[in-house]
Amino acid sequence: MTRLAIIDYGSGNVRSVQRALEAAANHFEIPLTVTLTDDPDRIRQADRIVLPGVGHFADCAAGLASRTGVTEALNEAVFRSRRPFLGVCVGMQLMADVGREDVETRGLGWIPGAVERIRPKDAAGADLPVPHMGWNVLTDLKSHPVLNGLKQDPHVYFVHSYALTAEHRDHVAARCDYGGKFVAAVARDNLFGTQFHPEKSQQAGQTILANFLRWKP
Repeated sequence: MTRLAIIDYGSGNVRSVQRALEAAANHFEIPLTVTLTDDPDRIRQADRIVLPGVGHFADCAAGLASRTGVTEALNEAVFRSRRPFLGVCVGMQLMADVGREDVETRGLGWIPGAVERIRPKDAAGADLPVPHMGWNVLTDLKSHPVLNGLKQDPHVYFVHSYALTAEHRDHVAARCDYGGKFVAAVARDNLFGTQFHPEKSQQAGQTILANFLRWKP
């Protein structure tokens, strides 16, 4: 039985992420127990860890920092114990060195790079609406176990105004084009992150979540 910890730090979308992971586990017959937690000991004991996030980078960073011992437990579980980790939306952005949403805020520093506002343009050079909201296609997919089995031109669901610019190309697992390409997924060792919401991405999202639950980095 896989013990999965979803970090509960007031980010807002933990329940939808939990339901989606449980549905993926059920559909693909993966034995799973899910705990929503901000308990450092439970985080250290988990087999896999998910960090969700919606809203403002600085608010999410502050919420995470306000949970005593959680950041330290995450660093220990992810880097010392090498537990598979998934960051979702702002949870992925928090993996960066810094976020620049209104104010500059330190991230976890796991994926070198910065989170900055997207400035999409159409073919005529006019601004496109921000936030980028709705379905779009993943492009430039890296060969990675978490992305296995996706259909050609997989559509996933986005809601965001900021995106991570990774310093190292080999940390980019997928991109998306919305008036210019941006990083849609990152991967490094036992870390994976999605700018899109797999819990809202129907079949593609279920495949990605099930792949994460079976991934053995």
